[in-house]
Amino acid sequence: MLLYILGVLIIVVGLALSIGLHEIGHLVPAKRFGVRVSQYMIGFGPTIFSRRKGETEYGLKAIPLGGYISMSGMFPPVKPGGRARTATTGFFDTVMQEGGRSRGGVATMIDGARQASAATIEPGEESRAFYRLSVWKRIVIMLGGPFMNLVIAVVLYAVLLCGFGIAQASTTVGSVSECVLPATSQRQECEPGDPAAPGLAAGIEPGDRLVSMNGEDITSWAQATELIRASAAEHLAIVVERDGELVELDATPLLTERYVTDAQGQILEENGEPVTQEVGFLGIGPASEVVQQPVTAVLPAVGDNIGRVVHLILNLPQRMVEIVQAAFGPEERDPNGPISVVGVGRIAGEITSLNTIPVLERASAIVGLVASLNVALFVFNLIPLLPLDGGHVAGALFEGIRRFFARLFRRPDPGPVDTAKLIPLTLAVVTVLGAMSALLIYADIVKPISIL
Repeated sequence: MLLYILGVLIIVVGLALSIGLHEIGHLVPAKRFGVRVSQYMIGFGPTIFSRRKGETEYGLKAIPLGGYISMSGMFPPVKPGGRARTATTGFFDTVMQEGGRSRGGVATMIDGARQASAATIEPGEESRAFYRLSVWKRIVIMLGGPFMNLVIAVVLYAVLLCGFGIAQASTTVGSVSECVLPATSQRQECEPGDPAAPGLAAGIEPGDRLVSMNGEDITSWAQATELIRASAAEHLAIVVERDGELVELDATPLLTERYVTDAQGQILEENGEPVTQEVGFLGIGPASEVVQQPVTAVLPAVGDNIGRVVHLILNLPQRMVEIVQAAFGPEERDPNGPISVVGVGRIAGEITSLNTIPVLERASAIVGLVASLNVALFVFNLIPLLPLDGGHVAGALFEGIRRFFARLFRRPDPGPVDTAKLIPLTLAVVTVLGAMSALLIYADIVKPISIL
């Protein structure tokens, strides 16, 4: 139980540090460009601890599910010469400040949002308003947070791949089947009458290292698999290294039905059914070994993780339907589907409590979890919807494009984009995100994804 709690605490601390560094990514360029920052907070809700340094209050709040910095003048004034209002980079905090006083229809909501202000621009500091910055500076500030998460992910992936290494199939035999069963077989144990596995009949033993097949040197298990699959009912001369000596063996792979997999080892499906094919089969499996990867493997690994998160987000409506079906019905959770922070914490607890695997492997898995969390934060915050960072970037880009065409056609400067008009949409986005978070947390409690 103590190890389980330790895993949960590691994830909580890792998430808090990731959020804190995300907000530093906003804070540093904001201060560098002269914007007045009144607050830097990790979490939401009641303040547990805070300390003021200069004009900025730094603190920790009770709900560690996000963070924000509060910048003066993020939204432009209602009219020329009007007072700009303070806004934040945190969407929960933004909603509480912007929507908390709204009453009545959309116009009232927007008007109330414009008037609401946790901290207005100090007299004489109008030039320090966020909206007065050039477009590129605002984009740099808003991209600073996601960029920090990307940097964290890259560093953690470097530690994971180059430091710990990853488990991969070696050229050493780890298991030898006793019989041949088709992939679609409902049973997994051999019975009298089942054909003997060709590998066992040939005398291959666990611990043998494959040296060559039909005179071709074996450098990877994938290479050996391809040779075996292509040699159904054909003689296969195999040389293995056993106890430091070379042993020559003869085998004839049996034609049998196997599942078709992709490059990641996932079974391919067609019309909802797994795809199979008839290939040569020996009945041997590889032993895994931990291999440290070169630095050049880091960025492709991060890119692959980003691609998976993007794919998940693009299919989020369907994924959420599946979550509902699993949470309130008999369906099982997809282990590759979305999970909440609660689910991540449970997985971390399970990992740290697995006494059957070495400590280094558990530590490696935890590092991988935190790295994946930062990739998710990076991608999620780039979604071009307010109040996410990507929404503010989209607003700045739209303003820049509008001003460009105004100059091109010699029209008056249209001024800053009034993003306060998007507050109803912002509240709708936050409502949807809140509902999805609540559903995921519920699903992770009643039907969690487990690695055990």
